[in-house]
Amino acid sequence: MTELDVTDKEILRILQINAGITHKQLSEQLYKSVATIHERIRRLKKLGYIMRTVVILDRRKIEMNLIAYSQVLLNDHAADTLKGFEDEVVKFPEVMECLQMTGSFDFVLKIATRDMDTYHTFYRQKLATLPNITTVQSFFVLSEAKSDTAYPIS
Repeated sequence: MTELDVTDKEILRILQINAGITHKQLSEQLYKSVATIHERIRRLKKLGYIMRTVVILDRRKIEMNLIAYSQVLLNDHAADTLKGFEDEVVKFPEVMECLQMTGSFDFVLKIATRDMDTYHTFYRQKLATLPNITTVQSFFVLSEAKSDTAYPIS
């Protein structure tokens, strides 16, 4: 891993909060030249620190009103079974995150749908059709006290 200096870390902190900031604004904030900022961001991308730049939407404004966290237990834990499940479940646009876990369940999925009826359709017509699923246990979000995408950088 390449060592990050103070300026690199500040760039990453700022971009996590506002990826739309211009290089000029960033250079003014960090007292660096625009060319320096441009080169540092290019290098951070090349090194893989910046994987992609995205826009975070207000899910309610686009009517994604129901968030479910579904724990999935598979009946077989062979490498090809686990990989096969991952390969298929990530194709569903409703699945926002797919995490393989330790503990009682194999995977946790974050699923976004318009409402309970849409979730039910997703469950019956997509998730439940995948092979090797033993159990799906879902929990539905009632409220969000915090939803952050920025990692702390030290």
